[in-house]
Amino acid sequence: MTGIKSNFKFLAAELLFFVIKELRSLVFALSFIFLLFISNYVSISGLYRYDFLFIGAIIIQVLLLVFKLETKDEAKTIFLFHIIGLCLEIFKTSPSVGSWSYPEMGYLKVFNVPLYSGFMYAAVGSYIAYAWKMFNLRLSNPPSYRQSIAVCFLIYLNFFTNHYIPDMRLALFVLIFIIYRKTLVYFTIRVGEYKMPIVLSFFLIGFFVWIAENLATYLGAWKYPGQIHEWHVVGLNKITSWFLLVIICFIVVAYLKHFKEKMKK
Repeated sequence: MTGIKSNFKFLAAELLFFVIKELRSLVFALSFIFLLFISNYVSISGLYRYDFLFIGAIIIQVLLLVFKLETKDEAKTIFLFHIIGLCLEIFKTSPSVGSWSYPEMGYLKVFNVPLYSGFMYAAVGSYIAYAWKMFNLRLSNPPSYRQSIAVCFLIYLNFFTNHYIPDMRLALFVLIFIIYRKTLVYFTIRVGEYKMPIVLSFFLIGFFVWIAENLATYLGAWKYPGQIHEWHVVGLNKITSWFLLVIICFIVVAYLKHFKEKMKK
């Protein structure tokens, strides 16, 4: 009985620390979702909601840096993902593609895309960067950086080309499973180190990003064509898109860490 209680206390402590570290890793993402929520209730004369969101996201970044909850390198990573996401947003919302839209008014827009939109991609990148540090991530049997960067490039390219040629994501899935089939990700919660196949971690993060996407569309962050008049749950097929985007974010964060370590030598 004593052994059972001891194991229960250990598992309970591990779970508690896991939740705490997850929340810490989601500090920017959760702050941004809170900003989306209050933007529906805050009204400032002369300031459109989209502009409020962009200014609010910048303020969050400044506060995280001032209170040392975020390092300069992490802020640079978030900025990089903001640019990557904004370029994709400009293409996806163009009249010839029209995958989704931002129907509200705003001054801080580029090609009718509000500048705050890039922060939604940055939220995913920041989570991975934070989690890498908080959980002391390490990989076993990872593919070469050349292979990873090639996969990253092909995934990002497919987000653009799938509107003109057949979608290559099935081929990308096969490629991903081949090159990452032996790769495990190790993470430490409190004292124990755990592991899982890295592809499974990509899927789990993509699934929870899909949940966050449903919350974001419900709060009016953007609208898919079928949500213009009435909100409904985003299709499960979007999980595959987030699965691929998570891989891009993970590879970019891993490469930046690798590059920084090389510069120190």
